[in-house]
Amino acid sequence: MKKRILHLTLLKKWFDLIACGKKIEEYREIKPYWTKRLIGNSFDEIYFKNGYNKNAPFMKVEWKGLKKGKDKYIISLGKIIEIKK
Repeated sequence: MKKRILHLTLLKKWFDLIACGKKIEEYREIKPYWTKRLIGNSFDEIYFKNGYNKNAPFMKVEWKGLKKGKDKYIISLGKIIEIKK
């Protein structure tokens, strides 16, 4: 079965906080773009990149679920599967 993967790009500050285990949730504004990408979809993993460069640091993290907050989507992060810097 093919893994369902959510691709997200992060600033270095947030990337590093997730990598060291201090940040266990990722947030996205409730806007049509994110609603279309997140609502009704389920993922196995999240691929985070720190920037858009071909060789940018990369991290695979387990997807734990999605909640809808007052003004943002809350993506629950699981264990870190892989980090490439």
